[in-house]
Amino acid sequence: MNETIRNIIGRRSCRKYKSEQITEDELQAVLEAGMYAPSAMNRQSSVMVVLQNDEEIRNLSAMNARIMGSGSDPFYGAPTVIIVLGDRSNRNAVQDGSLVMGNLMNAAYSLGLGSCWINRAYEEFESEEGKDLLLKWGVDGDLIGIGHCILGYPLDYPREAAPRKEGWVHRIR
Repeated sequence: MNETIRNIIGRRSCRKYKSEQITEDELQAVLEAGMYAPSAMNRQSSVMVVLQNDEEIRNLSAMNARIMGSGSDPFYGAPTVIIVLGDRSNRNAVQDGSLVMGNLMNAAYSLGLGSCWINRAYEEFESEEGKDLLLKWGVDGDLIGIGHCILGYPLDYPREAAPRKEGWVHRIR
């Protein structure tokens, strides 16, 4: 089995992180992988916003938790959050942004980083509060939230995959 497939199969969602920030080289490598995700008609319309400021992460985490109806930290203490957004006018924004998210998480694993897809970005950035955050951060465009890719050094990383379900593949010959 080649290294790429081994990384795809080995990646798991990480929900416990060390407080230490990832390196700039690691972040740049993960972002570059995201930028090279396939996109419909090569429009490259996804946008990534990187948060590494503790206060900004806490505020977004609290907003996300309110939407979820929880008081917990949905970002699990990860020191880096990459928000993936899509151009609302692109009918493939969700698909394109989802491919970006997959590339981010697979690249993170290949570098020894933990990652997890956190939902509710759509609800966050449909709200006035979310739109105000984008303005504050200098992010222009009519954008929809796709997901958050949280990143950090794993404190506890699940090693075993859950068994694959039956009937996953239907093959017609």
